[in-house]
Amino acid sequence: MYLIYGILTNIIFLFSPLIFIFRLLQKKEDINRFQEKYCIYSVKNFQKTIWFHAVSVGELMSIIPIINKLEKNKKVKKIIVTSSTISSANIFKKQKFKKTIHKFFPLDTNYLTKKFIKIWKPEVAIFVDSEIWPNMIKNLKKKQIPIVLLNARFTKSSFNKWMIFKNFASEIFNKITLALPQNSETKNYLKILGAKNITFIGNIKYYGHRTHLSQKNKNLFRQFKKFKIWCAGSTHNTEEIIISKLHQELKKSEPRLLTIIIPRHVNRSEDIKNDLEKFGLNIVSHSSRLKISRNTDIYLVDTFGETSNFYNLSSISFMGGSIVNHGGQNPLEAARLGNYIINGPNISNFKEIYDFLKKNRISYTTSNILKMRDKVLLKMNKKLSSTKTKKIFDNGNKILDKSINYIEKFIQ
Repeated sequence: MYLIYGILTNIIFLFSPLIFIFRLLQKKEDINRFQEKYCIYSVKNFQKTIWFHAVSVGELMSIIPIINKLEKNKKVKKIIVTSSTISSANIFKKQKFKKTIHKFFPLDTNYLTKKFIKIWKPEVAIFVDSEIWPNMIKNLKKKQIPIVLLNARFTKSSFNKWMIFKNFASEIFNKITLALPQNSETKNYLKILGAKNITFIGNIKYYGHRTHLSQKNKNLFRQFKKFKIWCAGSTHNTEEIIISKLHQELKKSEPRLLTIIIPRHVNRSEDIKNDLEKFGLNIVSHSSRLKISRNTDIYLVDTFGETSNFYNLSSISFMGGSIVNHGGQNPLEAARLGNYIINGPNISNFKEIYDFLKKNRISYTTSNILKMRDKVLLKMNKKLSSTKTKKIFDNGNKILDKSINYIEKFIQ
């Protein structure tokens, strides 16, 4: 099966220039950096590295606390983080790391993965979430470089896809040195797929800081004080329509209402704006920096990396990806910042987290607009108690410390 996979990846490699041209036109690749995916770099490396691969924004954000801690370890000389998207690269730029650099993940051909390993000399390779790249894993194993699957998550759908090629899956997963699944479902899947050393420690996304508004943002958000605010975060296509209808229902009871919508994919912002304007709603985009007027209905957050600012302003948030059939989005950032959570029924991707929130009376499940309206009106002026948020923070600190302890065992 590795032979067939190798042939397929080489075919993709041959056509990749055309694919990259198309993606450059769509602004999905960085014209100054896409060559990194061919392992062409402007700088040389002479040090051993600790390597993390986080495919996109969510995965990258989840390992930032780990990187911050590892940078204080004197044994760690250099850390490299790879990802695959421009949005994650932009988030990385905002960090103030001293030992850590970012590169784009290479195409998973046998030749390029060998070249990547030779250049960056990883002491340990840490793949975040569900990132499995057969050629990279094969060549890391050949070089006897430990492979850690951190915060591993496999849905039933992705598990079923791997099971179509069960023998190939076993050949890949048994090469993993240590798997740290984020939930018990994934732990069971990893056993079946052939992973040998599995330790369940929980989801590192529980960890987070108590973020506060900067002076710059305090000045910007001062205008929000005259409104009653609630958020709809990580929304997916069509969910904004539901939120707009909910906004109209809420406004019957709360005339000073301002609904903040934070779409999961900000590149959809213009389409969202056009859809909502059909309902006669007045919309202000965050990137416009326009002042909010008394008639503003929706504040549309069309920028990256600023969600915490808005969750700080609200006390209840709808979490998207849960009404559409997506499996939900992570509600922990909003909850850590004192928000009660409303979610639809489709939350299979974060089932254990929502079970935790429901058990602690933090989340509420419904897709009925009138029931959502009642819950928003009830909790709009009432932040989560410090007792409830402390449970989230304590759980996060415990999981973060365990994750770092396991990683440090591979650092010489």
